[in-house]
Order: sequence, then C-alpha cells, then structure tokens
Amino acid sequence: MTIKLVVSDVDGTLVRKDKSLGPQTIAAVGRLRAAGVPFTLISARPVSGVMPLIAALGVDIPLAAINGGILFRPDGGVIEEHRIERAVVEGVFALAEKSPVDRWVFAGGQWYASRGEGVHVEHERIASNQAPVIRTGFADLYARADKVTFVSDDRDLLESLAGKASAAFGDRATIGQSQVYYLDVTDTAANKGDGVAALAQMIGVELADTVVLGDMDNDVAMFDRAGLSVAMGQAPDAVKAKADWVSSSNEQDGVAQAIDAFILPRVSA
Repeated sequence: MTIKLVVSDVDGTLVRKDKSLGPQTIAAVGRLRAAGVPFTLISARPVSGVMPLIAALGVDIPLAAINGGILFRPDGGVIEEHRIERAVVEGVFALAEKSPVDRWVFAGGQWYASRGEGVHVEHERIASNQAPVIRTGFADLYARADKVTFVSDDRDLLESLAGKASAAFGDRATIGQSQVYYLDVTDTAANKGDGVAALAQMIGVELADTVVLGDMDNDVAMFDRAGLSVAMGQAPDAVKAKADWVSSSNEQDGVAQAIDAFILPRVSA
C-alpha cells in the first residue's frame, strides 16, 4: 500500500491516562505530516473535546467526533451529523432504568449527566472540555441525542446491559464500549468504520491507503476497513488480535512509536 492518511483514536490511544498529549506524540505527528502524510482524529468525544488537540497536532483536514457521528472542520464547523433514533434512546433508557449506572446524554454540543461528581465525571470534564449540566430527567433530549453513555465500574453489569441493548436495538443503533466503564449508544452511521470511510472520501484517499490506530472494541470497526491497523499495547487481547501491528501502550506514547517504527519506514519505502 501507499500510505496516504493516518487516523487515530484519542482516549486510550493518542492521549495518556491523565488525558495529556505527550511531546513525543506531538513531535512524531509533526514528522509524519512533514513526510507528506495527512493526520486526523476520530473519537467518541464530542466536538468540544477534540478541538483542543487540533492546533498542537497541526490537523488541517476534517475530523470525526461521537465515533464518526459528527464530521467537522478544524474550525469546529459541522459538516455532517447523525442523531440517534428517538425510539432507541427511549428504549435503552428503559433497559437501564433499574441498573445502578450513571447516565450521560450528549446533545446539541452539550453534555448532560445524572450526577456531577466521581472519577469518570472528572475525566470527562477534561475529555469533553466542558462541565456537565446535571439533571434527573432526560426525556426532552431523546429526539436530539448524538450519544448516550451509561457509566459503571461494574464490568459484568455493563457487559450485561450492553448485551441487552444490542439484542433489542443492535440493528437500529451502534452499541459498544469505548472504555470498559463506558457503554456508548450512537446512530447506526456513528461507528468508526463508516467514520473513517467518510474521512478518507472527503480528502480523496482510498481506505486501502489509510492507517488507523486504536485500543478498544469500538475501534475494531475501523481496523476491519482500513489498509493497516495498529493497536495500543494495553488494548484487550481481542482488539490486538484484530490489528496488523501492536505498539506500546498509550502511557508509553504508543502512537509515537507506531509512527516512527511502523508507519514512517513504510512511507520512506
């Protein structure tokens, strides 16, 4: 293949656990762009959470938020947006009604949450680059939700809820875990496979000439469609098994290692 585009996931891949962007990664992306290869991002984050990374990385082509549900320009202007079907939102909330999970809804560029404290809330304040609007009811948001996230550190509980939601609505929504403690529900078009395909088409690049980097189950959809895929070292074994190459962990600047050891040598060749 001729590498013509590199697309990276953000949390668990591009940034470290504390959500910081390492200088090694910034420098490696600079070397990639200097070699003539465009670089962009696709993330489960909302647009507001991706925006702070753009200038540091020099991204000057379209990006994707909400797992590909929102395609936007580097200035924040939305190109395309896919909202979840209202009946699906209502249905997954009904499934989670008796589950001890936190509930988040992302709609109209705003993050709404069932509570305002906890480690995941604090991390999301950084990741989404905004504070949550706290509320107990979400019914008025059902018709305009970009993403619904159920949050819990009980992995068995969240996996069980994921199974129930997939069985009920898997043909009408994209349902999967962006982290072991996050269960995301987005529109059918809001998946990283379709998202990467849309990004590549926008800049006139074939998927066969695209490299993608990720670390979680929701990244496998783009692993399956891109020409080459790279998993981070801390990714679950099932995700690493789907990748063409495994880098170091995000804590060890795995994206930088992938660029220097795996991608740039192929560009040079």
